Amino acid sequence: MSEQQLELQPVAVPAAAPPRARYTAALTPRRILHAIGPGNLSLIGALAVIVAIFGSLNDGYLDPANLAGIGDAVTVFGLLAVVQTVVIICGALDISVGSQAGVASVISAMAFTAASGNALLGILAAVGVGLVLGVVNGLIIVYGRVNPVIATLATLAAYKGLAQLISGGKAQGFVLDNDLFIFLARGKIIGLPVPVIILAVVALAVHVLLKYTDIGRNIYAIGGNDTAARLSGININKYLIAVFVLAGLVAAIAGVILTARTGSGQPVSGSEGLELKAITAAALGGCALKGGKGTVGGTLLAVVLLGALDNGLNVVGVNTFWQNVAQGSLLVAAVVIQQRRSGERAVGLPT
Repeated sequence: MSEQQLELQPVAVPAAAPPRARYTAALTPRRILHAIGPGNLSLIGALAVIVAIFGSLNDGYLDPANLAGIGDAVTVFGLLAVVQTVVIICGALDISVGSQAGVASVISAMAFTAASGNALLGILAAVGVGLVLGVVNGLIIVYGRVNPVIATLATLAAYKGLAQLISGGKAQGFVLDNDLFIFLARGKIIGLPVPVIILAVVALAVHVLLKYTDIGRNIYAIGGNDTAARLSGININKYLIAVFVLAGLVAAIAGVILTARTGSGQPVSGSEGLELKAITAAALGGCALKGGKGTVGGTLLAVVLLGALDNGLNVVGVNTFWQNVAQGSLLVAAVVIQQRRSGERAVGLPT
């Protein structure tokens, strides 16, 4: 065939699918399942089972006031779980977030008292301290070349001791006579508690950061393969420090909400065990503990699941110590499921 014949050869252009056909294809069960995610679908199923069980055991469980109480109760550890998601995706772990929240809680109340009832100054002081604590974590890990788990395990104890030292081991200040703190603790916007709104805003911001920005894509890349990320020109040290600073910032916000809710700065009692809840929620939500995988949506579903479980155990009168047993069991189950899905060899077993 000559070149002239080739030039005159008609090219078939596929007709564009009608708008209705494209819309219908977007709503196929497979596409819906892919959008939700198999892991999230299992969390939704587990949540439905928990609600059905406790709702049948106690009529008050499904009361709107109790459901609103669940949402309000999960906000503090929900904030920590959301930022823990970022840390884990980056291939690290921050065990000190609960202690950071405790330090921020004490600082917010003490600064509020020292400033003659200036709530804004108290909040800003707490945020500043949270940023500093996050920087300290990042510098220890990056320039001290310490494993993030070991580093933040050490700062967990250090920050807890710091909160006790500056507070004398007891609650500080009284903030429930201040309108701003009262609003943070009990106020509502469009019918939703303010702490829930704060959690939603932070979660949305983190979701956008991870999914729609180059920063988020780089965080996933670092957690997935740090060697490849370094060779592609990503400054891993800078990102690690920034991620831990973000963790300190969000932990400080959680500490301020804790202060507003309890009416005083809590060095330990209000923040004890928050790190375990945050890690459990992130792992249940689909975060791979080796990094590179996870979503904010999955973590939030896990947060609601844990809140519904804790509240249900309280409503039916189960000993509160069983809540820790349940959380530990859920964390083990989440890690086992991840190992099975990844196909990695179990420790100590032959290949």
